[in-house]
Amino acid sequence: MSEFLNFHYDVDGDNFVSAGQASVQVKKNLRQLGLPTEVIRRVSIAMYEGEINMVIHANGGTADVDVYEDRIVIRLADKGPGIKDVALAMQEGFSTANENVRSLGFGAGMGLPNMKRYTDDMQIDTVVDVGTTITMTIRLA
Repeated sequence: MSEFLNFHYDVDGDNFVSAGQASVQVKKNLRQLGLPTEVIRRVSIAMYEGEINMVIHANGGTADVDVYEDRIVIRLADKGPGIKDVALAMQEGFSTANENVRSLGFGAGMGLPNMKRYTDDMQIDTVVDVGTTITMTIRLA
């Protein structure tokens, strides 16, 4: 089936007060659709981690969530600095967050690893000084 529902959000960069609002709204939308609780939890965690990364590192971006009959696809896109070393960034505990961000309780280096952990597939397309697009898929069946 090629039909799908799309939820689009703009993620405000450098605003920790509104960070996570898109993932909260997606959670509500998925509940209204009657999707399984475990699927909703996985989507919410992966999306929240991505939102926080966009706020910390990329001055915001966009989040699109496409709900198909058999899967949910989350696309997070930004025009930030890009990821210089994806393999290093995927290591738990690695972080380039500054001290101010860490003092707020963010930047522990678990964002990308958690995004991968809670999804069935994750693709990172990044170009230094251009931006990053992360596409994550969670299967429903």
